[in-house]
Amino acid sequence: MTERLRAAAVRLPSSTSNLGSGYDTLGLALDRYLVASFEPGGDTLECVWDGALANLEVTDSDNLLVGAFTRIFNQEGLIPCGVLKATSDIPISRGLGSSAAAVLAGYDLARAVLNEPRDDEGAFVEAHRQDGHGENAAACLHGGLCAVVHYLNNPVIVPLNLSSRVGFAYAAPLEGVSTRKARRVLPKEVGHDVAVRSLGRAITLVQGFALGDPELIRIGVEDELHVPYRLPLIDSAEEAIAAGYEAGAWAVTISGSGSGIIAMCDLEKTEAVSDAMCIVLSRAVGESNCLGFSAAPDHEGLTRLS
Repeated sequence: MTERLRAAAVRLPSSTSNLGSGYDTLGLALDRYLVASFEPGGDTLECVWDGALANLEVTDSDNLLVGAFTRIFNQEGLIPCGVLKATSDIPISRGLGSSAAAVLAGYDLARAVLNEPRDDEGAFVEAHRQDGHGENAAACLHGGLCAVVHYLNNPVIVPLNLSSRVGFAYAAPLEGVSTRKARRVLPKEVGHDVAVRSLGRAITLVQGFALGDPELIRIGVEDELHVPYRLPLIDSAEEAIAAGYEAGAWAVTISGSGSGIIAMCDLEKTEAVSDAMCIVLSRAVGESNCLGFSAAPDHEGLTRLS
């Protein structure tokens, strides 16, 4: 069986999503990565996790990466035997698309091991089905800034322009927020006036990103659909956002469904903004630890390393 398999490795970027008014629509790939590899051999599947995955509290059988990987083999009537390794510096449950990256990694790694070409459409469908976040999957798969819209019940990926002037700063407390919990707090309905304002902001945000215009980005990040309901789930989130603005950010909002906070700012201010937000988030829980860093857009998306 292992004669048909070959060693392979893939890399997937992290992704922030929503970005304020782009709720469940906008995704942006960032330069934190998950790398997964497979070496065929033996008569069982051994899984080795490192980095942010080392302390993941799920069994291998429930692991999104393993599930996507083994499903491809099951479709071929095969059982993968060998060593599956994955390491990641994408924080888990911090609004950076770790689940989408895991599903896409498992899916394409399996195809690479079987010496099959990329199937981006199939990979996107699988990630959308498993993770439920098309905007994260699209950004992770293709890189850059993109939108996912639904037409005739099918998701359509729309690449968007992003000015190189826009810098990104990220900060997150030690405690994550599950997407399921973040969705439970949202209202089931919103008023027509809220929907209209949200549409205007989303259009403004897209134009702001394309031009690198601080004012348009600031206006576009404002949101009434999800941010006000999710902020209470993150200790001192409002204070951290205020600290980001004080440090020079153009706009600050929740990354994905949280608990991370993402800021847009001048390139030279990314570290200062990240540090300012981290200080507040650390103080909230009485600990000196906070995950924070400058981030840059990833424009490559899914990459086969071997």
